[in-house]
Amino acid sequence: MTKSSRRPKSQIRVLIVSPDNMTGELLSGAFRKRGSDFVVKTLVGTSQHIIERLDGCKSDVALISDELQDGPKAGFKVLQKVRAAPQSTPAIMLLKSSKPDSVVEAFREGARGIFYRAHSMKALTKCIRTVHQGQFWISTEDLEHVMSGLCETKPFRIVDSNGLALLTRREEDVVRLVVEGMKNREIAHSLQVSDHSVRNYLYRIFEKLGVSSRVELILHVSAQQNPGITSR
Repeated sequence: MTKSSRRPKSQIRVLIVSPDNMTGELLSGAFRKRGSDFVVKTLVGTSQHIIERLDGCKSDVALISDELQDGPKAGFKVLQKVRAAPQSTPAIMLLKSSKPDSVVEAFREGARGIFYRAHSMKALTKCIRTVHQGQFWISTEDLEHVMSGLCETKPFRIVDSNGLALLTRREEDVVRLVVEGMKNREIAHSLQVSDHSVRNYLYRIFEKLGVSSRVELILHVSAQQNPGITSR
């Protein structure tokens, strides 16, 4: 490969998984108008057709429509395949509207972000850059959907790949209260410990799970509720 043909390091390779050529072309064209920051490839069809072609489509971020040719939630099959790959690609789920069940399912299956078709292209490029940088893209409303979904599935345990508990019982109690939306002072009151102790618990929890914020912690827990999916 000659020097002039190499892909600039600043470019982000985006894989668009779409139900039809028209939607795929609209998204691809919109990316092209944003300049040379993105290299876009589109896969169109049924979930099985797309899954069979994933190996030949290396990308930095995948934008996956929930609706494909074989059904309104067929895109989740593609999301599962993308996230289960040895070198998984950060994925964003493209939804028509904010439905709590779909939002919760997307993060449980390992999505790093949720984006809605009605939102602007400018917002989408920001979303893709954010996910490419290793962060999550989630609105306050969608985060509340995830938290509600987790509260409905209690009790939970956070385990490693061998099924061994990663947290102590008290640390699990702290996580549960974080998921319920409690602040440090409320957690301290509930557990009858000091605010300082809660901060220490959170520090240890973040260290053990490799997360850096409450949002990442909640989404990590959400991903663990679906066996076989590993949170990044």
